Amino acid sequence: MRLARSVKRALLAAGLLATGGLVGVGAANAWVLGHGGAVYERAQDVPARAVAIVPGAAVLQDGTPRAALEDRLAAALELYRLGKVRRILVSGDHQAEGYDEVNGMHRWLVARGVPSEAVFLDHAGLRTLDTMVRAAKVFQVHDAVVCTQRFHLARSVFLARSAGLDAVGLVADRREYVTARWDAVREAIARTVAVADVHLLGTEPRFLGDPLPITGDARATHDRWTQRDDGPSPP
Repeated sequence: MRLARSVKRALLAAGLLATGGLVGVGAANAWVLGHGGAVYERAQDVPARAVAIVPGAAVLQDGTPRAALEDRLAAALELYRLGKVRRILVSGDHQAEGYDEVNGMHRWLVARGVPSEAVFLDHAGLRTLDTMVRAAKVFQVHDAVVCTQRFHLARSVFLARSAGLDAVGLVADRREYVTARWDAVREAIARTVAVADVHLLGTEPRFLGDPLPITGDARATHDRWTQRDDGPSPP
């Protein structure tokens, strides 16, 4: 299923490339970079917002975050400890029983002292667009700090702002990533698709659903795996 969606997006990008060529890709990238809002290098410089949004990324089979996702979580954790945000929304892929990004993210944060009731889980953050639109429409977030890697940040904040969020970004890079070169190439295409999604196609998330306000009880977003993992001691 994930492969089919990836193929569809790749075909869309190929179509845009065929139609507009490098000029179109360059224009789309310039648009995203120019409309991505404020991006901060240091957590202490970030203006206070209600929520930190952590877009999903790869986890190990047991749910342990891989390097990129761990760094995104570390950025959100720093914001929480500094009092810059009051809630953390972790958003990722939890369609299949055997693959669960969000509970691994929740577990990582709770193990480091974030109260479970402050961590909201979006189990249907299948794309960055889905994460941001669902943040606005399902979780009723109004203002947020997006925590992700530098290469991904402009598109993430662009999509957040396009969804109606008062969003800024915090750079989450805390190491060198072995996929850095590939990420840069892929991101150029992803920004092009993001512009098409927002301004041409009006793309909606695959799943929406009933409101789960971020001002409410986070336990409404927890499942049996979250409940099983609640309450571990900080390391």
